Amino acid sequence: MAITVQQIHPVAHLPLVLGVLRRLEVAAVIDHLIPPHPAHGLSCGRGVEALVLAILDGHHALYKVGRRLEERGMIALLQPGLSRAALNDYRLGHILDALFAANLNGVFSAVALKALAVYAIATPWLHQDTTTIALYGAYEDEPPPGAPRPAYGHSKDGRSDLKQVLLSLGVSGDGGLPLRLGMRDGNTSDSVETPVAIEECLALGLEGVHGIVADSKAYSRRTLGLCLEKRLGLVTLVPRTCAVRQELEAWGQQQPALPLLVEKPGRTQDEACRQWHGQSVIRPVEVEYSDGRVTQEALRFLVVHSSQLAQQQTQAYTAAQAKEAAAVTAYVKQVQARWFACEADAEAAIAEYEGRGLGRRGRRPHPWRYHAVRHRVVAEPRRTRRARRGRPAKMDPPPMEAGYRLIVEVEALANAEEDKGWTVLATPVDAEVGPDADILQAYQDQNTTVEPGFRWIKNPAAIAPVWLEKPERIAALAMLTVLGLLVYSVIQRQVRLYLRTHDQQLPGNKGLTATPTAAVVLALFTPVALVQLWIDDQEVVQLSGVQPHHRLVCDALGLDPSWYTVPSAQKYDRGIQTP
Repeated sequence: MAITVQQIHPVAHLPLVLGVLRRLEVAAVIDHLIPPHPAHGLSCGRGVEALVLAILDGHHALYKVGRRLEERGMIALLQPGLSRAALNDYRLGHILDALFAANLNGVFSAVALKALAVYAIATPWLHQDTTTIALYGAYEDEPPPGAPRPAYGHSKDGRSDLKQVLLSLGVSGDGGLPLRLGMRDGNTSDSVETPVAIEECLALGLEGVHGIVADSKAYSRRTLGLCLEKRLGLVTLVPRTCAVRQELEAWGQQQPALPLLVEKPGRTQDEACRQWHGQSVIRPVEVEYSDGRVTQEALRFLVVHSSQLAQQQTQAYTAAQAKEAAAVTAYVKQVQARWFACEADAEAAIAEYEGRGLGRRGRRPHPWRYHAVRHRVVAEPRRTRRARRGRPAKMDPPPMEAGYRLIVEVEALANAEEDKGWTVLATPVDAEVGPDADILQAYQDQNTTVEPGFRWIKNPAAIAPVWLEKPERIAALAMLTVLGLLVYSVIQRQVRLYLRTHDQQLPGNKGLTATPTAAVVLALFTPVALVQLWIDDQEVVQLSGVQPHHRLVCDALGLDPSWYTVPSAQKYDRGIQTP
């Protein structure tokens, strides 16, 4: 019996991703909104599946999609009878155009609502945030209505040399599933985006939603007025520059003790328990309604003191003070090396150093934040050249001239303990509906919901600086990347939930874990490969590298694990069906 290996396809996690897409009925939803064209062999729904697979495989370039999926052995899984030639960049570009024409928000919302229904995910809070996507190229043409205009703006990537567009996301509090997206012009301000995001979240028609959680950019008169008009809850951080926050922090410092809201164990065995104490207060603030009225309304503020934040601020203050100390030392050496012929020149130099120079206008500068630096003038003569040539007598005193120099006194500023660890949250939610602990927990969930999604999108394997021919294709590709994030978040949430309820664990980066990230879950499938071989005159297809934990992941996601067992040659020839 002769056995010959014909080809090995490293399929890895792509069949798993395709299985989730099929369970969410992504292709069916999109083909319902965008009917297939009879002249095209690839429908929009199947094209979207191919693009999402390419994005989650780390290759979003359109011209690489067909070749990459063929190397992964995914062509037959994607659609029976499909060829690599059908996945060309010309056809995929037309699919991006069709998605934009069909309203990206409507298409994505339909898929997101399907995910909530399939996996029974509750949405008590929606977490809102924005990020930027950098783009190569000039993009000088005016985009069509509804398409984002690439422009220079505040780059959150640190790439101020590139044009960008703004990506706005609203994700669920349970699992961080993206439910709403918005593509805006590259110079759009976050404070302007928040009211628009609130209107789009209301348009989703979700039941049981308490409100939206956002960062300090959401604290504005217009946003507060909109939430009061729509009777929608909001949890946002009050900026430090606001007078109401400074007043409430001072109020909190004067209280003998605040109620304990949340307590969590330390991150290490040596670290003490982390505690959050806080209390709600009512204060009048200005709000702006849709008709332009600006009135005073009573608003609830949650004043919180965090032991963890106080510790972080203490460490940050100490590190910053040590860094500034080196600069102060160099400054003192430079200033004290100067010599002045008269006292008036020395006083003028002090005025310049302290920002009181002649003709200076405006606010005085504060070059030192962590040290108090004081200057004073002292008389100090210095040696000068002899008036005549020749060797001086041994008993002659050295020639001197009168003058002045500066003495710099430095004192390290202490950071008052009572000034650290304070946070003020604003919310129109009544205390009966949302207790203080729930409001604080909703804001803390911002770091575990929307922020990890943005970090995934910023990964070079997701959206790196790209160039596309049309701004509408930029928006469509960003929507598909967020769709990939939806699949990514579903995998992470369902696997963690299954492991917790069934008391199971998966191999992680540092041993077994019950809370793996989606990246760890997908990495487990790296050894899985589809092997095509010949046994005598018969072609046989075998799947290698499958382990019990792979089938456990399939069970967690509600997928049929039969394909991950041993597919037969007949099953492969007919077009393997994904779970």
